[in-house]
Amino acid sequence: MSNSKPDNTNLDPALWSAVSNHVMRYGPQFEKRIISRASGSYVYDLANDPILDFTSGQMSAVLGHSHPAIVKTVQDNISQLDHLFSGMLSRPVIELSRRLGSITPGLEKVLLLSTGGESNEAAIRLAKIVTGKHEIVAFSKSWHGMTGAAAAATYSAARKGYGPVSVGSFAIPAPHAYRPRFTHADGTLDWRTELDDAFNLIDSQSTGNLAAFIAEPILSSGGIIDLPLGYLAALKKKCEERGMLLILDEAQTGMGRTGHMFAFERDGVTPDILTLSKTLGAGLPLSAVLTSTEIEQKAHDRGFIFLTTHVSDPLPAAIGITVMDVIARENLIARANTAGQHLRTGLEALQQRFDCIGDVRGRGLLLGLEIVTDRQSRTPDLAMGDRIGEEALARGLSMNIVKVPAMGAVFRIAPPLTISDDELDRGLDIMAEAIQAAQR
Repeated sequence: MSNSKPDNTNLDPALWSAVSNHVMRYGPQFEKRIISRASGSYVYDLANDPILDFTSGQMSAVLGHSHPAIVKTVQDNISQLDHLFSGMLSRPVIELSRRLGSITPGLEKVLLLSTGGESNEAAIRLAKIVTGKHEIVAFSKSWHGMTGAAAAATYSAARKGYGPVSVGSFAIPAPHAYRPRFTHADGTLDWRTELDDAFNLIDSQSTGNLAAFIAEPILSSGGIIDLPLGYLAALKKKCEERGMLLILDEAQTGMGRTGHMFAFERDGVTPDILTLSKTLGAGLPLSAVLTSTEIEQKAHDRGFIFLTTHVSDPLPAAIGITVMDVIARENLIARANTAGQHLRTGLEALQQRFDCIGDVRGRGLLLGLEIVTDRQSRTPDLAMGDRIGEEALARGLSMNIVKVPAMGAVFRIAPPLTISDDELDRGLDIMAEAIQAAQR
């Protein structure tokens, strides 16, 4: 297969001129391929070359691109109900709230919003008014959003140059089995000692106003760091001892991706507040905040307000209902387990072939592949990771690598839950070719 790198700049120079002159840069380096359409597990560029999407868009399109059921829902609903005044309710909003609020005892009340950052803003605001406190704790490798309180609880990147964050923002280290800070005698992660040490530091800094801890069950932008089994239960206990609420951000782990509807189900620990986004809308803007009837009542009694232009919009809610229907009808939670094991087995086989692969980790169809200079030092190899990513894209595979130096060189692999085994194998073959080419 040719390893020449497609360059769409010659297909429509006017488009790239418009990019240069008018598109504001907001973080990532834009790929030199403009996308014209998407279907299933693939996106297609202007030359109609297929690119296998191993990140589900922005880690969101759990049903793949342009799923027929989603297309039909949009077509059927756009002519009936699109947007309403925030004080008006509609059948889709009520039904999606009922469906979500009936899944997990203790998470009966639902607020529907648009983005993950927005849902985390609402969750933090909810925790503050319910507890009467203001201090928020998060993991040092976290990502919860780019607005206000959500940005203050985001520690993996984008903190420098923007001035003071919210007062009372604290971080503790994330438990990292591949790079443990505290170890047992056999060298494995001693997360209990690490958690005790972390909260001793939090207690020494707190003014007695600890409101909540916000966490991802698997830290994605942090490099696919999976919280060890038992950690969430211990974290919940730490929160309860201090009168804090536990907020779980399942933007990327929710809606079946890890082999459970919600990742916290593996641990048998229900958070006080749950936020959903990305996967809930399967790539379209929809998010949710779930909490208990008791917490919702207390917040309401204290005058909780979270008004946005698109709160309780009917069209996104209808899409969320369809996402839940398709996940159930196509048995995609079980599929995430079987496809995830298929993918993991393939990645581990690559690890046996290539010394630059230091670690394979994650759950279900949210996996991480860490690129290192050598397995002894475990030093992240950002340059090699970039080369592998470029070679993979040139061969028709899109993967996302965490490029923040402190996070390591980790590919976040999160294909749609609808992906076939043949497509997974195709992606693995391209990865092998890309690594070989990058090493040359």
